[in-house]
Amino acid sequence: MLTVLTPGPFATVQDAGRTGWASIGVPRSGAADRQAAALANRLVGNDPAAAVLEATAGGLRVRAERTLLVAVTGAPVPVVVDGRPAPFAAPTTLRPGAVLGLGTPPVGLRSYLAVRGGIDVPPVLGSRSTDTLSGLGPAALASGTRLPVGGLAGDEPVVDVAPVAAPPERPVLRVLPGPRRDWFDDAAWPALLAGAWEVGAASDRVGLRLAGPRLGRSRQGELPSEGLVPGALQVPPDGAPVLFLADHPVTGGYPVLAVVVTADLPVAAQLRPGDVVRFRAAR
Repeated sequence: MLTVLTPGPFATVQDAGRTGWASIGVPRSGAADRQAAALANRLVGNDPAAAVLEATAGGLRVRAERTLLVAVTGAPVPVVVDGRPAPFAAPTTLRPGAVLGLGTPPVGLRSYLAVRGGIDVPPVLGSRSTDTLSGLGPAALASGTRLPVGGLAGDEPVVDVAPVAAPPERPVLRVLPGPRRDWFDDAAWPALLAGAWEVGAASDRVGLRLAGPRLGRSRQGELPSEGLVPGALQVPPDGAPVLFLADHPVTGGYPVLAVVVTADLPVAAQLRPGDVVRFRAAR
């Protein structure tokens, strides 16, 4: 019912993720910016479990094969339908044969396209999400991919537009002390909070590689692998932290200095290479 003409730099199918499988090494995955994905589903009247398309850095072009109600949220991108401007963060009707395209977001990284009824690819372990770390779920979108539309919709939406602020120009993420803060020297925590951290080019859905002050350790040696959660700030021996996102591993052997609060993870998901982020202690 929906044909991908151009996937852009990177696009996948995502939903709320697959929960309950961490014990066998399967992360939750799901939309990196869950807040934006949930809003897209609400705008078209979908069940919260419906799958959407996650487009990284815009560029996605799709063709409707029947009449569809869609909405785009997340990183604010120019939206066009058959070459004409279309609204962002608002329900839009696509007629059969209509082509919807996303431009490049001036800020933020990931945008979400919801279709009324949800993207109906086969679920794996209860989720339709593409997990880039484990390889579970559908493959990343490619030109020519045909996506069926399902029936995970409720009442017709009554909202015309959702006023949503763009990602902040100077993002600040709140953090709590991690379980291994005692593995770091006395200067590490103040350095984390005082530093300006640049997002590296090797960042992806697994995590953000950050460059800034070196975070020194007071304890050396190996740490047995232990559980990780989204938002964990793990510090390898080189002192450069990695902030884990949706496709993070479920365990890790490097100490976790801090954990970003869940409410701030949507902001982290919109950071792109070259962005500068700061941290502050959560109260």
